Formats: sequence, structure tokens, C-alpha cells
Amino acid sequence: MVTSDTREFLAGCSNGRLMGLDVGTKTIGVASCDAAWSFAGPVETMKRGKFTHDLAKLTTMVESGGIKGIVVGLPLNMDGSDSPRTQSTRAFARNLAPLGLPVLLWDERWSTMAVEKAMIDADVSRAKRAEKVDAMAAAHILQGAIDALVNIADAD
Repeated sequence: MVTSDTREFLAGCSNGRLMGLDVGTKTIGVASCDAAWSFAGPVETMKRGKFTHDLAKLTTMVESGGIKGIVVGLPLNMDGSDSPRTQSTRAFARNLAPLGLPVLLWDERWSTMAVEKAMIDADVSRAKRAEKVDAMAAAHILQGAIDALVNIADAD
């Protein structure tokens, strides 16, 4: 199941750790959160290759990390419309079906810029920023999603 609906994702996702992905053209930022959905943190930045290779690496991470659902950052245009990258990200999310996990598409507008600004404010060098920005953006995306999911679960 791939959805942008947080309630639908909640219905299909048992409690447990989630994985966040920031899917770029050359890399995939990977993050995870604790089982209580309190905090998200960066895991790694993967170099993209053939999808079968990427899926194999993600499968290993899912199995070893006890992941119960995936949040994929959706790169929308600033007006909320789809872009060519949005379409390829949706396709990537659909191709995660062999993992057998629910996938939530989460608006990622501003995520990389917010992370980049925070890293600059923390005086992180340009080289270190380039190395870590995608995984940090994935954590930013995942944190936004888990905050919303917890609020919905608490309201119900």
C-alpha cells in the first residue's frame, strides 16, 4: 500500500520502527525512528544504483531494523503540484511493494533547505554537509511524519 493519507497509513501500520527515505537522483537518504515514534535520526546516505541493488540494501535494513513502515519524501513543486521528480518518487515508492510494508508519501518541500540551514548554523563544513545532508533530510521528513501520526493517533 502506497498512500499520502496518514489515517490510511496508520490503519495499515502496526506500531514499531519506521524508516524514512529522501530519494534523490544520485543518493537515497535513510533515517529511522524509535518504536514509540518519538524521535527520528539519520542512518546513512546510500549511493543509488540499479533498483534491484537498492531494494536489496533496503530489504536488509528493514529486516535488521525491525521496520514496520516506510515514509518517503515526496518532492512537490512549491504550489503543491507534481513535478517530474514527484512522478519518479511515486514510482520508486510503488516499487517498494516487495518489502510488504505500508508506504506513506510525505510532503518534503523545504526539508533539505531546513537541514542545510541548521547545519550551516552549527558551523558544519561544506564537505561534511554534502556527506550528511540527505540522511539528515530523511530524518527531518520522518520526524514531520511521526509527529503528525502521533497527533492523529492521540486524537482518535
